Amino acid sequence: MGKLASGVVLMVFTAISLAFVFPTDVEWKTDYEASKKVAVSESKYILLSFSGSDWCSNCIRLEKTLFESPEFAEFAGKNLVLLRADFPMKKKNKLSPELTAHNEKLAELFNKAGAFPTVVVLNQKGEILGELQHPKTSVDAYINQLKALTK
Repeated sequence: MGKLASGVVLMVFTAISLAFVFPTDVEWKTDYEASKKVAVSESKYILLSFSGSDWCSNCIRLEKTLFESPEFAEFAGKNLVLLRADFPMKKKNKLSPELTAHNEKLAELFNKAGAFPTVVVLNQKGEILGELQHPKTSVDAYINQLKALTK
């Protein structure tokens, strides 16, 4: 095998290895009651994110800069059940009537102002521990805010 080919193989192997060491995919749930059950069974908090996934530029930025980061994935995996209440506008992204009603009920309970993005941290009973707006600083600073709320 030539130097170029072995270099490419090494790069691919490294990328695949890093994907397992630093996972960036986090599982988002869409059912509030199921999220509470998981939070109880795994002794975790619930992070409820209100998003306009196809129209809210700050929501999209929050997804890319925070939720897709390896640091957040690691913290969330150990400490959080992730719950998303999405409010897409485009017809092609339309949610089922049941999920739309579910998200609207969550908004009535936890996002009365209708601000996007809004991130609410809940305990296992569904009680609000705090609310975070789109981070203006680093991923580490945002995670530190989450840690402070979940102490």
